[in-house]
Amino acid sequence: MSDDRDPSLERSDVRTTVGPIDLIVGCGDLEPDYLSMLGDALMAPLVYVRGNHDRGIGWTEGSCRAPDPMPDARPIERADLRLAGLSWPGRLDGRAERDEKAAWRQALALAARTAMSESASLVLISHVPPQGLGDAADAYHRGFPAYRWLLGRLRPRLWLHGHTHRASCVSNLDVAGATNVLNVTAATLIELTPVPAKGALPEAGALEARR
Repeated sequence: MSDDRDPSLERSDVRTTVGPIDLIVGCGDLEPDYLSMLGDALMAPLVYVRGNHDRGIGWTEGSCRAPDPMPDARPIERADLRLAGLSWPGRLDGRAERDEKAAWRQALALAARTAMSESASLVLISHVPPQGLGDAADAYHRGFPAYRWLLGRLRPRLWLHGHTHRASCVSNLDVAGATNVLNVTAATLIELTPVPAKGALPEAGALEARR
C-alpha cells in the first residue's frame, strides 16, 4: 500500500473481510499512525519505506507510533521473505527534491550487499519505481534510472512501489525480464504461491494481485 488511504481497510470488520494477512508492506506517503492502526487491526507485522511526503510533524521523534522504516538498501527477513527497502533518496527535511545521485548511492549499496547472495528471491520495496516501469510522464514522477539498473543487476521476481497514481498508468503491473513490477498505490492484496526449488515467489507475469 502507498500514497492514498483505502477506505475499505478502515472498517471495523476489516480482518474478517480481508482474511489472514502475513505481512503489511508500505511503499511510502502514508502516515505512521495510519500504518500502525492497520498493523493492529489486521494483526500483521509491518514493514515500510518513506516516500517524498513522509516528513514534517507526523514524523518527528516521539510522534511516530509505527516501527522504524526499513533500513535503507539493506536486506532483512520478514514473514519468511527476504526484503530490501529503498526509501525516497536524499534529504528528509526541506523540499522533497529528486536526488538522482542519492538514488545511485542506494542502488550501488544494495548491489554490493547482495553480490554474494541469491538475489532472485529478494523482494524490492521502494517508493519510486524503476525508470520506464509504472512511472508517469512528468519529471517528478518519473522512475529512477538507478533503480532500473538495479533491477537488471539483481533480477528480483517482485518489485513493489508507489508514487505514481494509478489514473496515470495503463496498468498497475509491468514485467521486465524475470521481474514483476507492481504499483500498490492505495492497497493491493498479493498472494505468493511457493515455487518448487525457487522459493516462495511467482514467475514473472504470473503474479496474483487484487485491490
